[in-house]
Amino acid sequence: MTGPRDEYRRHDVAGIGTELEEHFELLGTALRRNVRPSVAHIWDWGERLACVYRDGGRLFACGNGGSAAEAQHLTAELTGRFREERRPLSAVALHADTSSVTAIANDYGFDEMFARQLRAHGRPGDVLVAMSTSGSSGNVVAAAKAAADIGLTSWALTGPAPNSLASLCDDAVAVEAESTATVQEVHLVLVHALCTALDSALRDRS
Repeated sequence: MTGPRDEYRRHDVAGIGTELEEHFELLGTALRRNVRPSVAHIWDWGERLACVYRDGGRLFACGNGGSAAEAQHLTAELTGRFREERRPLSAVALHADTSSVTAIANDYGFDEMFARQLRAHGRPGDVLVAMSTSGSSGNVVAAAKAAADIGLTSWALTGPAPNSLASLCDDAVAVEAESTATVQEVHLVLVHALCTALDSALRDRS
């Protein structure tokens, strides 16, 4: 025998299921639309990054919110490992040092929180991976400008083009998707693709 609460639960679960199906459908569409055209970009980034590491360089990454999590995911895969055993690779998430981030934001303004760290640590030949779903985050755009001033190679992962960050960086993959969540999910796929390309290039050079 069922009561009002059981009827509500069935209706609620059905509604959630529909929303999840829509979410996955949007993600599937975004993957089909964006991943294949990005393969050449990401493979090239992996090969170039292998050369950076061969020459003693390092990677920096930055983003806000979910993009910060994606950037830190990338640096964790490099300093740890992705699939295969290899030497640890120098990779720094510029948002992860909370004392530096808060001190710089307090003294110099929010837009300088990544750029000032990059000026302190970055060297010509290093790489910046800048992530922003809008492509217009002031602090990430400022980091890309600092990278150009210092002589770093800059790559952007953004949402739909055109946007400021993609135009400032040396290369960019702009994900065409209808929601911020979907853009971030595709960015994670591209982060793992970059790790795959890098590991392959490092293995070929060993």
